Amino acid sequence: MANDSYDEAAEGQTLSARAPAPRRPAVLILVVEDEAALSMLLSYNLEAEGFSVERIERGDEADIRLTETIPDLVILDWMLPGVSGLEICRRIRARPATRTLPVIMLTARGEESERVRGLSMGADDYVVKPFSLPELMARVHALLRRARPDRTTGSLSAGDLDLDRQSWRVRRAGRELHMGPTEFRLLEHLMSKPGRVFSRSQLLDSVWGLSVEIDERTVDVHIGRLRKALLTVEGKDPIRTVRGAGYAFDETFGRGG
Repeated sequence: MANDSYDEAAEGQTLSARAPAPRRPAVLILVVEDEAALSMLLSYNLEAEGFSVERIERGDEADIRLTETIPDLVILDWMLPGVSGLEICRRIRARPATRTLPVIMLTARGEESERVRGLSMGADDYVVKPFSLPELMARVHALLRRARPDRTTGSLSAGDLDLDRQSWRVRRAGRELHMGPTEFRLLEHLMSKPGRVFSRSQLLDSVWGLSVEIDERTVDVHIGRLRKALLTVEGKDPIRTVRGAGYAFDETFGRGG
């Protein structure tokens, strides 16, 4: 990686020319950082590692966003306009929906008392500026492995359905199914949290990306295509439609009875 560290001169650094790795569609990282150069640098390097990234500059906007969509990990600056990162971390831990959400806090405060304060507010890890980007990426991977092993494993299985994240292949009852990349990402996202109902807007954010402006009805079209691919092999439909709410992967799929 061309950028081994970040400091106040980051604006003059050249971003690595390494091509981004294939995107792991279900892993979303929220970067809350008001310094534009650092935010862009983090976003670029995280995307090069295969993650999906959303950037927010203000603490109050991040607080609102976290009530709408829950990412897989948050990289959170201590000092933010609107609401401080420390307070955001406290609120994350206070809400049942985000209580276990992994948080890495970034700060220029290196004193032991400040590190203790940040960790006591619920941060899982604490990185002092200037920091090594490769080290931060390693911390991100390590924290995701501990917090969400289901998201980092190479495959997902339920009943007679197997999804391989490395080869981007889906098999049912041993037979390979043919589907487009969007249908694959939809299935991967739904399978990663069986039983959880995702609204159309949540699926748009997680599968298509936050910057894409498309109609929510597009989700219905691709769900239809996904079902068609899944049902080329005889068996139960694993995708559950929840009227007025969205879609879920049936948590009972593959169970006896």
